Formats: sequence, structure tokens, C-alpha cells
Amino acid sequence: MIRGRNADRLLIVTTLGLVAAGAVMVYSTSFIVAMKKFGDEYFFVKKHLGFVLAGMVLFIVFSRIHYRLYRRLAYPILALAIVLLALIFVPGIGHKVGGARRWLALGGVTFQPSEFAKLAVIIFLAYSLEAKKDVIKTFSPGFLPHVVVPGAVIALIMAEPDFGTAVTLTMLVYIMSFTAGVRLRYLLGLAVMMMPALYMVVSNFGYMMQRIAAFLDPWKDPGGAGFQIIQSLLAFGSGGIWGTGLGEGRQKLFYLPEAHTDFIFSVIGEELGLIGVGIIISLYVGFLVSGTMIALRTKDLFGKYLALGLTLMVSLQALINMAVVMGILPPKGLPLPFVSYGGTSLVVSMIAVGIILNICIKGNEA
Repeated sequence: MIRGRNADRLLIVTTLGLVAAGAVMVYSTSFIVAMKKFGDEYFFVKKHLGFVLAGMVLFIVFSRIHYRLYRRLAYPILALAIVLLALIFVPGIGHKVGGARRWLALGGVTFQPSEFAKLAVIIFLAYSLEAKKDVIKTFSPGFLPHVVVPGAVIALIMAEPDFGTAVTLTMLVYIMSFTAGVRLRYLLGLAVMMMPALYMVVSNFGYMMQRIAAFLDPWKDPGGAGFQIIQSLLAFGSGGIWGTGLGEGRQKLFYLPEAHTDFIFSVIGEELGLIGVGIIISLYVGFLVSGTMIALRTKDLFGKYLALGLTLMVSLQALINMAVVMGILPPKGLPLPFVSYGGTSLVVSMIAVGIILNICIKGNEA
């Protein structure tokens, strides 16, 4: 049993372990592409280490900010997230990459507002679920606000389109609401009612249908929609138990697209084998256990829900990413938290850990 200070130690150890593994694997997966495109094999890893440094600084800062401050700022933070998501669709501000408008370009800096939106929704839910704890079983005050408000944020994210983040956030809303005591029949009823709308959305986005078709039978189009998942499975198959050796993988040699971002776990499977995969999964399990234990032992309801939501934000995304690259779920374009190359995801995840740590320290104060 993890008790007392052991939970925060485990949280820090697992986080640092994943960040360290990420730095090593970003270099291993990107040095050839970086050399070919930019003439500098350290191009991506230098930028990634910059993100790590920024994330570590923010982790320390947010671990020292009393988490109850976010209770008072829940609505302003949510409003800011909605404004940032809306700005994506403003020409000259929203930045389009790979057919999706998911980035903001402000003052020479680009970032992904949907990552901040996840934080904002979790803070809002933690605040609202606590505030409505006495009427949580009712339909109007107990159920509707906790699906309608996050639903507006999710709709903006879907419009980018960013189906992976929308799915992750939807799962977060459901789990947090159910944990707080929202009636299961309301949640299930909403899920059933949303099925036709979800089908229409997926049908209207051709790339989603292609991804689902490739997931069901990647070999039907091995050079097109099924190429990425086939190369990912080949990477895992080549790794065996012990792997081909760090830096010795072949799939990153222009076979596996996004090897240093969304599909970095595939290269871990190839180069470090089942052992390396097991270590990474164990670190995520340790993160989930530590965050959950901190939430369970926090007496303050707001802190409890906030710690749970932030822990799930990281853990669910990791689970979905690993399931995708193993061919268990259709591709969704989500980075592996702490490990994949990408500044916004890494920085926001480190902020989340800082907040969880503060909850661990301050959550039971009178």
C-alpha cells in the first residue's frame, strides 16, 4: 500500500523517468530525419530539451501555488480556454498543420490551445462537482452543467478537427462525473443519444473513415491508409523481447511516419523490445497509482476531483496512444505524454504534475 509521502515520491520518480526516457528516445527516433532535413542531428532533441527545461520550471512553480486558487479562477480559466480555441479559426492567427487547424501562432510562438483546454475543463469540473455535491443526483443542476459546458469545448476541438483530444476529454468528463456521483443512467442516456451525431461527424470527415477502415484491415491499403499501422506493427514484431538496440531500429528510417511524435512507442518496442515496453508501461501505471492515491487521501473535494482529473488526463492519453500504435484502436493523432516530441503537451503535463504535487502537500490542511 502506498501511504503518505510515498505517493508524491512515486509521482515524481515516474514523471522524471518518463521525461528522461522521452529525451533519449526523441534523439534516437529523430537524429536521421533531423540530419537530412536540417543538417543537424540534434535539431529535434535540442528543441525537446528546451521544452523539458520549461516544463521543469513550470512544474516547480505550480507545485508551490496553492491549488485552491484555481477554485476561484475556474470560470476565467475556462473562458480563456474557449477564447483561445476560437482564435484558431481566425485567419492569420490560427496555424494549419497537416490539414488540421490546431495551433495558434502568436509572437513567433506556436502552441496548441486544446492542451490548455483540457486543464481548464478539469478545473471547471472539479469546482462545479464540488459546488453541486448536494444536488449531484439531480438532472438539471447535477448533470446538465457537467456535460453542456465541457461539450461546448469538445465541439470546438472537434471542429479543428482533433478527434483524439475530443475523445480523451469526453472520457475524462464521464469518469469525473461518475466518480462525483452523477447518475449513471443520465450518462449512459447521453451516450446513446450522441451515437447518431457521432456517426454523422465521422462520416463527414473522410480521413476519419479512412483511419477506421485502416484499423479494421490495414493490409487492404498497405501503401496508403494502412501504411502507418503496418509499419508500427512491424516495429514491435522486430523488437522481440530484448529489442534491436538503442538507435539501431530500422522503422524510423523514413518507414514509420511521426516516429518521434505520435508513434514513438513503436520505436521503443523495436529498439528496447518487450523489456523496454514493459518499463514504460510500468512507469505510467506508477503514475496512475500515485495520482489516484493522492486523490483518494485528499479530504478537500475540490482537490480530490482536481487530482483525479489531472492524473486521468495523462494516463488516459498514454493508454490511448499505446493502444493506437499497437493496432488496438484507430489512429487518433495523440502524443505519448512526457515521451513524445512536442512542446505544448509536455509543458501542460508537467504543469499538471506540479498541481497534483501541491494537492498532495496542501490537500489535507485545515
